Amino acid sequence: MKHLVTLACGIGLFLWLLPSVANSAQVPKRPNVIFIFTDDHASHAMSCYGSKINTTPNLDRIASEGMRFQNCFCTNSICGPSRAVILTGKHSHLNGFKTNDAGKDFDGAQQTFPKLLQQSGYQTAMIGKWHLGSAPTGFDYSDVLIGQGPYYNPPMLQNGKKVQRTGYTTEIITDLAVDWLDKGRDKDKPFVLMWQHKAPHREWTPGPKQFELYKNVTIPEPATLFDDYSGRGTAAHKQDMTIEKTMTRFDLKLDPPKNLNAEQLAAWHKAYDAENAEFEKAKHSGKDLVRWKYQRYIKDYLRCVAGVDEGVGRVLKYLDDNGLAENTVVIYSSDQGFYLGDHGWFDKRFMYEPSLRMPLLVRWPGVTKPGSLNTDLVQNLDFAETFLDIAGVAAPSDMQGRSIVPLLKGQTPTDWRKSIYYHYYEFFSDRGAPHDVRRHYGVRTDRYKLIHFYNEDEWELFDLQNDPDEMKSIFADTANADLVKQLQAEIVRLQKQYQVPDDRGKLKASEL
Repeated sequence: MKHLVTLACGIGLFLWLLPSVANSAQVPKRPNVIFIFTDDHASHAMSCYGSKINTTPNLDRIASEGMRFQNCFCTNSICGPSRAVILTGKHSHLNGFKTNDAGKDFDGAQQTFPKLLQQSGYQTAMIGKWHLGSAPTGFDYSDVLIGQGPYYNPPMLQNGKKVQRTGYTTEIITDLAVDWLDKGRDKDKPFVLMWQHKAPHREWTPGPKQFELYKNVTIPEPATLFDDYSGRGTAAHKQDMTIEKTMTRFDLKLDPPKNLNAEQLAAWHKAYDAENAEFEKAKHSGKDLVRWKYQRYIKDYLRCVAGVDEGVGRVLKYLDDNGLAENTVVIYSSDQGFYLGDHGWFDKRFMYEPSLRMPLLVRWPGVTKPGSLNTDLVQNLDFAETFLDIAGVAAPSDMQGRSIVPLLKGQTPTDWRKSIYYHYYEFFSDRGAPHDVRRHYGVRTDRYKLIHFYNEDEWELFDLQNDPDEMKSIFADTANADLVKQLQAEIVRLQKQYQVPDDRGKLKASEL
């Protein structure tokens, strides 16, 4: 009898504990997400993407411990619009933020993924470059640059209150991210941190720690540095973004930034004065002048990248040291690509590969195979849906992208997209626009790209397999007539799918 009573008590205790055991097994802790986002960082300035001009060891670590996406593309290659697409999961014409035009702010009242994650119990934070005009919404904490923000001594808005900070902006933004992770967040909640840098945006001003980097080194020139655009149309010829003609004295560090304090200014002069004196004495002209400008530009750009990479290393170490690494998804990307002397240019905007292509690295321990490579066509249009999917939140039906979580698990759906749609808007008939890049839209498949500069009524077609640098359009070749029709039909299909408004910028099926 005694044994039966003991057995009954044991069974009762087991049954009493069973619900809590089952619940703990059925409800795993939802992962944290850190989204590291830079401005104008071209993937061909990352060693994990095969860069021949710099190394990025901490970014490479994310790739080696996670997945590198080879074919990630933006929908509209310009800073603010790319950010709006990421927040909303909608193309520019639907989220209302098509250009960086002054006076037009992002509509923060609309649906965004941070708001949806807040509603699901996530703590959300936005630190660094916001660049959308209106105040951040959907964040429990925000500490953002005002507008573009300077590279030194930035005024920032901390939860809407202006705060003046002193130092190098990349380091300040990293400090703020670490401080929030350490002291600012609710440690009982999963979190999403959008940690967004100004670097390496124009004017590519390095921090003091990077001033000596690449001194007495000659950076290899891109093969297309002296492109004459003979194989392309009006838009390529009329742009205003060349290293030869467009760069200012501030871009080239011939004049110092205007907001440095005495200590910073002294360090700046120590870094640049001797080289500037040699330049003035040499009186370069022609190709020699372009080459000098390229070296000054690319070294400063890469120095800015090095500052970001160092900060990434700090945050990865913090995750390791504080037991957060295993349950935190780390994502690295940039708002678009950038021209690093390719075609003789800097800046972005065009649908050509250097500015269309975005870096995308994802480390998700226990889910994504370390050192894996994905070659599917993905876009920044997919980011919002992906953040929601990681958190176990269903994406609203009006979002236009698609979660890449299956890709992160090594499982490409059979119906994954075979083409991507692009549309650039920032050119105004009455006043042009910065860099004078004409409006255009287009389609890209794994091999071909068709671009329509619709205000010029000009088309360009490229075979990316045989002409990866896009040096010569083959649109006029009659042998490609059927291919052109197929790609134009695909543009019509995508414009219908993405609800592109019926205006002059939309291709009609009847026109094919």
